[in-house]
Amino acid sequence: MTRPFREQVDEEILDRAAELFAQHGFAQTSLKALAEAVGLSKAGLLHHYPSKEAIHEAALDMGRAQARLVLDDVSRLAPGPERDRRALELLTDVALERAGLVSLALRPITVPGEIDEALDAEDVLIHEIFALDPSDQNSERLIRVIGALSGLAVLSLTANHHGDKTTWRPRIIATCFDTLGHSRTGTSSPGSDQLED
Repeated sequence: MTRPFREQVDEEILDRAAELFAQHGFAQTSLKALAEAVGLSKAGLLHHYPSKEAIHEAALDMGRAQARLVLDDVSRLAPGPERDRRALELLTDVALERAGLVSLALRPITVPGEIDEALDAEDVLIHEIFALDPSDQNSERLIRVIGALSGLAVLSLTANHHGDKTTWRPRIIATCFDTLGHSRTGTSSPGSDQLED
């Protein structure tokens, strides 16, 4: 298997696994269910990853890596509307392409008490991406960022469900930008630059 193809297969496996972990929890997701979800036998899946734990950790690592790519891109911009818009564009692209990661990241909201299974705020680098002060847990800015990310997650999952990412993308970004307290003036077009791995 060539390297680019192998990476694509691994990403699809991890995204689908993340979705199952989000729906059923780590303990209730069997290796057999993971294999069936990605169209492999258990042996075939174990060829890619040695255990269910390795799949889970790799899915979490993939989410962290995506967040780091977003942070690297937005760090060049000063805090403010331009940085927020760029962060939303990139995070929307990740969410539209990797719906399973979004589901896994939302698990602490949908199933309280299972925080250890999800990407926490430090893992996804949200404080840094949106230039938030981690010690200020009651600021309007933090509440707006949480609202924008929640909206982004739900809307991107809905766009994936409807199979219309192109139409939904600019609307998701505009809605989340509004939630951050910015006006829509200058909102990027559907063809704005996307994050490259």
